[in-house]
Amino acid sequence: MTNVSLLAEDNLLDLFGRLRKLAFDQNPLQDSGVTMSQLALLYWVTASPGCGVQDMADGLDLTAPTVSVGVRRLEKAGLLERQPDPQDGRAIQLFLTTQGQELCQQVRAFRREKMRLLLKGLTAEESTTLVTLLEHAISTAEKGAKSE
Repeated sequence: MTNVSLLAEDNLLDLFGRLRKLAFDQNPLQDSGVTMSQLALLYWVTASPGCGVQDMADGLDLTAPTVSVGVRRLEKAGLLERQPDPQDGRAIQLFLTTQGQELCQQVRAFRREKMRLLLKGLTAEESTTLVTLLEHAISTAEKGAKSE
């Protein structure tokens, strides 16, 4: 590994640390009792309404029992609801409640605002370049992680 790549890695680590401080100085979930892990479950249901626990577990690379515990907690908090699957009476489908939808919208708005602040000092071309390079770097890292 060259000194240039080590320097780039160190700079990137520092930048991610600064970004983390900038992005989470106000956590929109702190008063909700919802953890970031539970938010991932809510987002999954947002993208796949009517999914089952096993679908969610497979998609998030978690075990079904882990997802079941999270689903139970979110259901108890009034953010998620189970409904019987009309095709299979033994299966259940998961849906966000109105309260769950509102929480997800609040978190998305919060995150969008943070990204808007981050991109505010860049031109449209610079923003596009930044996003393109990040997408490329993340896709490459994901491919490398799958091949390990």
